[in-house]
Amino acid sequence: MTRMDDILENVAIDAWAKAFSRAPMQANAPHESDAELIELQAAPEHYLAITIDTVAEEILTGLYLEPYTMGWVTVMASLSDLAAVGADPLGVLVSVSAPPGNDGEFVEGAARGMEDACRSVGVFILGGDSNATPVVSLTGCAVGIVPRTEAITRRGLRPGDAVFLTGRAGSGNAFGLVRLGELRGELFPEEDYRPMARIAAGRALRGVATACMDTSDGVLTTLDQLARLNGHGFEIDCDWTSILSDDALRVCERAGAPPWMMLAGPHGEFELAFTVPASSAETLADEPGGWDPPPVRLGTVVEHPAITLRLPSREGIDVDMAPLRNLLETTDGDLGRYLREFRALGRSWGLE
Repeated sequence: MTRMDDILENVAIDAWAKAFSRAPMQANAPHESDAELIELQAAPEHYLAITIDTVAEEILTGLYLEPYTMGWVTVMASLSDLAAVGADPLGVLVSVSAPPGNDGEFVEGAARGMEDACRSVGVFILGGDSNATPVVSLTGCAVGIVPRTEAITRRGLRPGDAVFLTGRAGSGNAFGLVRLGELRGELFPEEDYRPMARIAAGRALRGVATACMDTSDGVLTTLDQLARLNGHGFEIDCDWTSILSDDALRVCERAGAPPWMMLAGPHGEFELAFTVPASSAETLADEPGGWDPPPVRLGTVVEHPAITLRLPSREGIDVDMAPLRNLLETTDGDLGRYLREFRALGRSWGLE
């Protein structure tokens, strides 16, 4: 469970990272935080937090059809990485790549999505770049600052810590299952998928959280990465009605999807998964600022380096996320095969 190189995405990132010289003013190592943390000589009490994210696969596969959604997610994805380190965002740069002569409706829709996403958290598009390419690809680069002594990373959790989400999860995977599983669109219309970066919650976690990571790749993938980085595991109390969003619960009920899929799929939302000392867990929601919606307790950090799902009236089930996290690569992008093997892994774990 604790080997980072069991995950093909980690191996691919490391292949690039080892070719680059390490910046002497960079505070974090690869994989250790959602945003890069850079020392500032002119403001030594703060780190510069900077991150970049591209929305391309989601467009190419047809997951997002509306330009507004493409623009919204492009901005929120990078802002969410700032939230995970507790940063105050300064703004966002964007790079837009699209076929030449793309119609004005695409530009208007994508730009409006970017603008509305920025304004919803009180920041602005600072500038960017545009390119003519065969396919659409949108990139957001968010910049912020965070007090140096209060920056949050993915490392630092300890056995006995409580693990929380900043809100109920599963909407991203529910939307993906409806769209790519060719279920009826009215189960989850695209205009209802508007995930929010939890900037205020990230600020509230400064000096409180022992580790944090956003759930853009799905909740269980996020927990798995935290477990591998820290050499510990999680026991998760699977009370689906308190963990899953209303959208996810509705899709489970009407589409016959098992609830665990809403946490295990790769298309998450932008909640934050974070850990706090047990002594802080009971009063967490009482702290001023940041908690709308209220945090959702998932379980506990344990010494045993595994993710253990505790279902009602069942013994704990240890879930090995490596085969599932590597599934997109091992199925060569065949979505039908991916969904079949995804369900088969769940059955092999005893979850169905």
